[in-house]
Amino acid sequence: MGFFKNLVETSRVKSPWIVHFDCGSCNGCDIEVLACLTPLYDVERFGILNIGNPKHADILIVSGTVNYRNAKALRNVYDQMPEPRAVIAIGACGTSGGIFREAYNVVGGVDKVIPVDVYVPGCPAKPEAIIDGVVLALGKLKERRSTKDTDALAEELHKAREFYANREDRQVVE
Repeated sequence: MGFFKNLVETSRVKSPWIVHFDCGSCNGCDIEVLACLTPLYDVERFGILNIGNPKHADILIVSGTVNYRNAKALRNVYDQMPEPRAVIAIGACGTSGGIFREAYNVVGGVDKVIPVDVYVPGCPAKPEAIIDGVVLALGKLKERRSTKDTDALAEELHKAREFYANREDRQVVE
């Protein structure tokens, strides 16, 4: 059973899916997030995939200053993500509100609306720093992984293997 537990744990940690949410910014950090997906940096070779649906994401990357209008949308995206999840605030705007922090309609940084695990400073943040932030978020995700869930899934895989091994018309390769 240790094999199945290890398989589940490795697959969950080694291939994180990220979703990017822009709260409203100059788009400098958004361009740098997209730069991480170009062949120069190629984060997909590490199993990191940028997806559009928060229901399947492990990590939420947020850029831009949070204002009162988009705070609810940010909270909705965060609430749709399955546990365990990690949040990365990118750029000066995402971490503290940036140059807009004193505006009348600005809530502030991302941490005023949802809990943030990793802060990536810069205006705009460099792709290397963003990738480093994702690696730090992966470490936090690994700490939060529930061994109960992993054990339950490993148990199901083990039972399925035994079921197919006991059938006469099926063979399980050792």
